[in-house]
Amino acid sequence: MLMLEHIGRKTGVRRYVVLEVVDRLDSDSYVVVSGFGTRAQWFRNVRADPRVRVWIGGRRPAEARASVLSSDEVAASLHAYASRHPRAWAIMKPAIENTLGTPIDERGTGLPMVSLRLTRE
Repeated sequence: MLMLEHIGRKTGVRRYVVLEVVDRLDSDSYVVVSGFGTRAQWFRNVRADPRVRVWIGGRRPAEARASVLSSDEVAASLHAYASRHPRAWAIMKPAIENTLGTPIDERGTGLPMVSLRLTRE
């Protein structure tokens, strides 16, 4: 889990959301999923302004840059998550499909995922 600080695209106000980390691309990148699809406010906000901060565990907040994963990257992350956590995926998949209103397959159909890459500024 991590806490993401993002900026409201209309208000400019700092917003916060707690998200599950579903994958790690490398030691400085965390992948999170938008279980409510592209209509999730945090997702819309990070697309408008990808400069974010993340809190992970007991560490200090870290500056990061958000980027939406490609369909191939989503497929790889979903496959890795389902392989590592088959029971959790069996529960989570139908709930997300119900929320999105569309099935999710190994290509991640309709499931937006975001990489949060820590910046060393």
